[in-house]
Amino acid sequence: MPQQIKYAISVGIGLFIALIGLVDSGFVRRTGSGPVPVQLGDGGNLVGWPIIVFVIGLILIITLMVKKTKGALLIGIVVATVIAVVLEKAFKIGPNFVAPDKVNPKGWGLNVPTIPTKIIATPKFDLLGHFNLLGSFGKISVISAILLVFTLLLSDFFDTVGTVTAIGHEANLIQSDGTVPNNDRVLLVDSLAAVAGGAASISSNTSYIESAAGVGEGARTGLASVVTGICFLLTTFLSPLVAVIPYEAATPALVIVGFLMMTQVKDIDWQDLGIAIPSFLTIILMPFTYSISVGIGAGFVSHVVIRWVQGRRKEIHPLLHLVAGLFMVYFLASPINTWVGH
Repeated sequence: MPQQIKYAISVGIGLFIALIGLVDSGFVRRTGSGPVPVQLGDGGNLVGWPIIVFVIGLILIITLMVKKTKGALLIGIVVATVIAVVLEKAFKIGPNFVAPDKVNPKGWGLNVPTIPTKIIATPKFDLLGHFNLLGSFGKISVISAILLVFTLLLSDFFDTVGTVTAIGHEANLIQSDGTVPNNDRVLLVDSLAAVAGGAASISSNTSYIESAAGVGEGARTGLASVVTGICFLLTTFLSPLVAVIPYEAATPALVIVGFLMMTQVKDIDWQDLGIAIPSFLTIILMPFTYSISVGIGAGFVSHVVIRWVQGRRKEIHPLLHLVAGLFMVYFLASPINTWVGH
């Protein structure tokens, strides 16, 4: 993988998580109709106290960062949460989603920030082990099942590669050859975790790009990950307390982390079209398609195609040819599946 496309992956993921932060906070919303997919707030206007909480949290974090205050992200989230709890207590704002056919545009996006009646709750493990390893083969053809597994594998693998690369750059852990130290171990752990998630009937356990928020606060070692893991374990028992934090208080951190990762765009050679165009596609398609894998795939395929057109195919590593071919199968999975079905 060319080093500068790795930079593009970091930048694209930064834009992606910034978009997630803006959408989850309600600052950017779907239009619901018309040719424009998203808009500012509700009908082009910022409405409701939750947006105020988001803006206050964002401004506070920026101010603390400019002042070089340690723990700026965490302080911003805590302060914004306290403000949110006070506002909910005073104005009874309620959730954004009221019913399938009723939406409160001035409501909270996910959690309603109210003081919990209890702090500790018993975690539920009802879905543990509820899976059928070979059940898909009884529902669809073997070829279709294999193609589905391949698609999931490629998506999960390159989501992880992109995440690890971006976090590595942000943490200044990239080696002189552009690789992440012990990358094979990272991928092995991530793969085993994904399998364990499936066995537990939960969403896939994988490397999440929101980890960049921790790196932004100074996390650089495995100890930080151990502490994070312990904290997540505790949240299974402290879920009522965690549920107090609304989207609007947490999402400013994602926007700021997106900015931090965006700074790597300066390291891309925009004069070499064999790098510039794949980098551009990588950067824009991650947020526009809501998929890290799609951005990486578009970058790989376009890089290989352009280098062939330029007569510079010898510069492409054989494995990159293979990966680009696999991504073509990934992108064309639906028509291939339809063709196989016929």
